[in-house]
Amino acid sequence: MPDLPDLSSATVDAIVDHVGRSTLPFQRANREEQYATAFWFNELVGATAEGEIIRQYLVTASEPARVELAEFTLRPQLCAPAMSAEKLMMIDFAEGWTHLDGLGVAVMPSAGLHAHGARKGWQWTTDEITDGIAATEQDIAGLGDSPVQAYLLGHVDDGDGSREQAVVIGRIAREGDGRIQWIGDLPQGCVGAPVFISAPRGENSFKLVCVGVALPVGEHHTIAPFDRIRAALAAFPSNDGSAPDGTAPEPRPAGPKRRWWRRRGRQ
Repeated sequence: MPDLPDLSSATVDAIVDHVGRSTLPFQRANREEQYATAFWFNELVGATAEGEIIRQYLVTASEPARVELAEFTLRPQLCAPAMSAEKLMMIDFAEGWTHLDGLGVAVMPSAGLHAHGARKGWQWTTDEITDGIAATEQDIAGLGDSPVQAYLLGHVDDGDGSREQAVVIGRIAREGDGRIQWIGDLPQGCVGAPVFISAPRGENSFKLVCVGVALPVGEHHTIAPFDRIRAALAAFPSNDGSAPDGTAPEPRPAGPKRRWWRRRGRQ
């Protein structure tokens, strides 16, 4: 019988397999600054006989979302039919985001992005952080002041414009005031990215949990927790049109996922 993978390797594999296509790199257009990562999130609103009802958003940190002209770097894996990587320019970028009070997090309804793809003759083939992965209040309460290993899925700026996706390994801990700190290096371009942990669920099993969003605050980067993000989104009007048809995105074709990520940070 082959050896079971260690927990760190198994967690990285789970992140790549389940949410590897959930992230988008962006920056201020025509300027070498404000590099950040955004990711797709499906908020579960309810369910009917026809299926789940969701609202879909891009999520990132507030600070890099305040630029007026920005560009996303599109990977071929995110589009069908597949395209060569290209830049998606967005004017009035700052106006498209809603900032969640006191969290340092901004969200953008996804309808405009789906409409753009439809006009160009392609559809998004993304993964999303879902309700089953986003941390609950109980998940956050389970974090203590003893650091635990954590994994950030972001797009690094190495100065060559490629914005390669990386799994950055560090640690997180909850401070006495409730703030969650990222302990370790955070490469440029990874602000706004989702941060994960593996929560044990018995022998040789674990639950993948997205703790929250990496923020550019202080000497140590903090994490905006998903339980508070959930609560803020729940207060949004139900007809904000965040998905193309008001519910879920169109079905996307299934297919093998290519490993375009790399691993960084402490083991």
